[in-house]
Amino acid sequence: MIPLILFIALGLLILVAFEWRARKAKKTNQPESIVQPSDGECCGQHLVCERESLLQTNAQIEYYDDEELDALADIAPQNYTREQYQAIREVFDSLKEKDVPGWCRSIQLRHIELPQDIREEALLIVRERRQQK
Repeated sequence: MIPLILFIALGLLILVAFEWRARKAKKTNQPESIVQPSDGECCGQHLVCERESLLQTNAQIEYYDDEELDALADIAPQNYTREQYQAIREVFDSLKEKDVPGWCRSIQLRHIELPQDIREEALLIVRERRQQK
């Protein structure tokens, strides 16, 4: 009887510990768009980085010959048609590497979400450019 009680108590203790840890993690997570490094260094956990000026509160939208993408504002990437995806892909593939951070800023200011694969490629380019500096 005592081993059963100890087993149940241990299980409850583990459950409480996991719940506490999950709540603590949830409190510390912040949305990507408002993460701002306190020491001037980039935290590297988001596409938008104040240090690299990918998103600035006073930034104006800059177009990269991609005005047609404005039609995708506020549409989830999984709801894009094949043609809409292709339009984003064509613009992205035509960009020079140095233009990718500015284009990402422009896309975000225009409330356009990138499909996951294009977003990952953009992140890779931005990270590589940061490492070169």
